[in-house]
Amino acid sequence: MHFLVRHANLIFAAAFLLPSLSSAYAREDDVKAQVIAKQNACLGCHAKNKKIVGPAFQDIAKRYANDPNAKIFLRNKILKGGAGSWGVVPMPANTKLNDSDLNLLLPWILRGAPSAN
Repeated sequence: MHFLVRHANLIFAAAFLLPSLSSAYAREDDVKAQVIAKQNACLGCHAKNKKIVGPAFQDIAKRYANDPNAKIFLRNKILKGGAGSWGVVPMPANTKLNDSDLNLLLPWILRGAPSAN
C-alpha cells in the first residue's frame, strides 16, 4: 500500500507535467515551422489569416480539417506546385524542402499556422 501512495504522487505530478511539456514541444515546432516558411518564401504568398497571393493558412486548415489525406495532398502540392485548388494562380514547386522540414510545416499549416504573422 505504501508503494501505491508514494507512486500515486508521481502519477499525479506527471498528469500535470506531461501536457505542459507536450505544449512546449508544440510551440518549439511552431517556431521552427515558421522559420522554415520564412526561409522558403511561403510567407510571401500566404499569411495566417488573410489571402495574399495564395490562401490564408487558417483557410487551408479549415478546408482540410476533416480530410484524412490532407497531409499527403498538401505534401504533394508543396513539393510539385500546381493550380486549381484555390483559383487560377499557380503555386510554384518547392523542391528544396526536405522531409524533416515538411514534417514540421504540414501539421503547422493544418493547425492554421500558430504564431505566424
